[in-house]
Amino acid sequence: YLLFLRHPEGINYKDLVDYRKELTSIYESIKGERADSRMSKSICDLTDPTKNSINEKVARIREAFVTRFKESLSTNYIVNGERGEAKRVLLNRELVTWE
Repeated sequence: YLLFLRHPEGINYKDLVDYRKELTSIYESIKGERADSRMSKSICDLTDPTKNSINEKVARIREAFVTRFKESLSTNYIVNGERGEAKRVLLNRELVTWE
């Protein structure tokens, strides 16, 4: 989710492999340690366009927002995009504080 939040221009799922290094950095900063083999495999699966991992993760994120907020509000926070197009979080980045 944070990867998509960092990229307001959006990211095509098929291009996720180009973001592995950045995604690894995000994981490591959250976990507070270097990527181990399990984390590296998870990132590889997530960024592999032949696997469904990214769709599963985005569906879980969507569900988390939709079950807690009205649909009209949650659309600003979920990863959205037409099939084959860049996926993005619509939230105004001026509302985001990075710490």
